[in-house]
Amino acid sequence: MSNVEVERSIEAILMVVDEPLNEVVLAQVLEQPVEVVEAALAVLETSYEDRGFSLRKINGGWRFYSNPNYSAVVEKFVLDGQQSRLTQAALETLAVIAYRQPVSRARVSAIRGVNVEAVMKTLVTRGLVEESGLEHETGAILYKTTSYFLERLGLNALADLPALAPYLPDLEGLDEILDSLTD
Repeated sequence: MSNVEVERSIEAILMVVDEPLNEVVLAQVLEQPVEVVEAALAVLETSYEDRGFSLRKINGGWRFYSNPNYSAVVEKFVLDGQQSRLTQAALETLAVIAYRQPVSRARVSAIRGVNVEAVMKTLVTRGLVEESGLEHETGAILYKTTSYFLERLGLNALADLPALAPYLPDLEGLDEILDSLTD
């Protein structure tokens, strides 16, 4: 395999990866010595210096990244152009999970007062919610929010979620609401 073929092969592989790949993995896949792959990566890295993307070694592996100089354009595209919004039901279900996790689907349904099976599937598919074990008493699957959920909300940890107390009626207000419902 020529140097150009090694470089193009590396490009093709790195275009489809979800996580950075290290030189050893690339060398194994390409059946080339690690030194050849390292040299090709060095050539590729410098060849992308003045582009809209770059090849960088991060966390022990190589991957393509958008050029930081164009972060505003990329952010606008991601937030405006490709955003599919969650329904009100999905947002409510996500809020219940975020504040009560780990929580079973049955418990979320009980809190919301409706069947949440389809909404839960949507949240899992979108990577906002994941399984986190089994409830000991019932054997029900427990769900929790993902790191992607925190990333999308711009939070470092669940502790950064806003407190609910300011949005809940005080006990006197709750008594008045309950009284009005029974009249």
